[in-house]
Amino acid sequence: MKVGVVTFPGSLDDADARRAVRIGGHEAVALWHGDDDLKGVDAVVLPGGFSYGDYLRCGAISRFAPVMTSVVEAAGKGMPVLGICNGFQILCESHLLPGALIRNDHRKFVCRDQRLRIERVDTPWTSAYAAGAEVTIVLKNGEGGFVADEPTLDRLEGEGLVIARYLDDNPNGSLRDIAGISNERGNVVGLMPHPEHAVEDLTGPGTDGLGFFTSLAATIFA
Repeated sequence: MKVGVVTFPGSLDDADARRAVRIGGHEAVALWHGDDDLKGVDAVVLPGGFSYGDYLRCGAISRFAPVMTSVVEAAGKGMPVLGICNGFQILCESHLLPGALIRNDHRKFVCRDQRLRIERVDTPWTSAYAAGAEVTIVLKNGEGGFVADEPTLDRLEGEGLVIARYLDDNPNGSLRDIAGISNERGNVVGLMPHPEHAVEDLTGPGTDGLGFFTSLAATIFA
C-alpha cells in the first residue's frame, strides 16, 4: 500500500512514521500540509508533534490546513486514517472523531513506555493484534487527557469504539483510561501513544507498535 504521512509545521514524528510504514511493508509517501493532493495514497497517517506550535488548541489550526480538506473527504469514503498523538488531536478538531484531548491532569509532560490493552481489532490499523492483547508502546504528551461527555463515553463503550486502554495507571487523566478510539466504520483511528517508536528492538521498548502498520496489509486482501 501507499501510505501518506502528513508534515505540518511543527511535526516531530513524521520521519519516524514514514520509517514505521516502510518497516511495516508499505510505501511511505510524504504529504505536505499546504497541498490538498493526497498523491493517490491508500491510507494516511497524521503524525505526532506540535503542529503550528499548538497555538489556540492542539490541532485547532491544522484542522484548516488544505491537506485536511482532502483527508476528511477521503476518510468519509472509507480511506484508513491514523492520527498519532497530535494527529489524534487533529482528528478530534476535524470532527472525524468525537471528544477532545486536554492538558494532562498532573499538568506535566509525560514521556515513558506505557502498557496498553488493545480492545478493538477489526479496524485497518489494529487487525494484526488479538483482542485483549497487552502491549508496551512509547507515550509522550502534555495534552493527552481524553475527555467527552457521558453520553459520548457511553456510546464509545457500548459500540466497541475504544481501540486501546491504559493499563497499570492512567498517565494523563484520560476518562475511562481511554488511550485510543475509532469511528463507527473503523477506518479512522486516533491513538495518543506512539506506535511508530516501537517497531524495532534496537530502539524503543520493542516491536509492539508494529501491528498498527502491518495491519494495513490484511486490509488489502480482506
